[in-house]
Amino acid sequence: MGGTFDPIHHGHLVAASEVAHRFGLGRVIFTPTGQPWHKQRTATAGEDRYLMTVIATAADTRFEVSRVDIDREGPTYTVDTLRDLQGAFETAHPGESAEWFFITGADALSEIVGWHDPDGIVDRAHLVGVTRPGHHLADPGLPDGVVTLIEIPALAISSSDIRTRVAAGEPVDYLVPEGVARWIRKRRLYAKAER
Repeated sequence: MGGTFDPIHHGHLVAASEVAHRFGLGRVIFTPTGQPWHKQRTATAGEDRYLMTVIATAADTRFEVSRVDIDREGPTYTVDTLRDLQGAFETAHPGESAEWFFITGADALSEIVGWHDPDGIVDRAHLVGVTRPGHHLADPGLPDGVVTLIEIPALAISSSDIRTRVAAGEPVDYLVPEGVARWIRKRRLYAKAER
């Protein structure tokens, strides 16, 4: 599951759980982006986003967090993420195979044709676009069978709204896991978030 996770919130966790259930996934690897090439704003430091993701996912044994994008220099491209994760799997499990899925927001997925090497992404994983209720699930125009779009009720929570709430001094309790809320307060993240 790729994303900026700035910050990770309950909507992300519910989406990962729903997709894991629907496809019978043994695990979901959260991969916070390093330097997201497509974001207009500057993301919070990668180490903070990585640690918040570790805190948020710690209670679910199906979830793990990878540093693959945080540790890679330069812009983060999904095709590189998939290549690196699949290479690590092949090294750790020689001779074994796995079916790969890439989970992201349907809004991001709708722009996949503009991503770096979209054919390489489609060749490496089945794409799963998750969205919030009331959002139109737009088909990104890819061949049949390579994308599944799923509506997730808890995705009504958004990271940008959480950043704005923190900047305004409003509570984010129950929007993010308790440990993430504590990390935000401890590190004084989003104190100057865009409004």
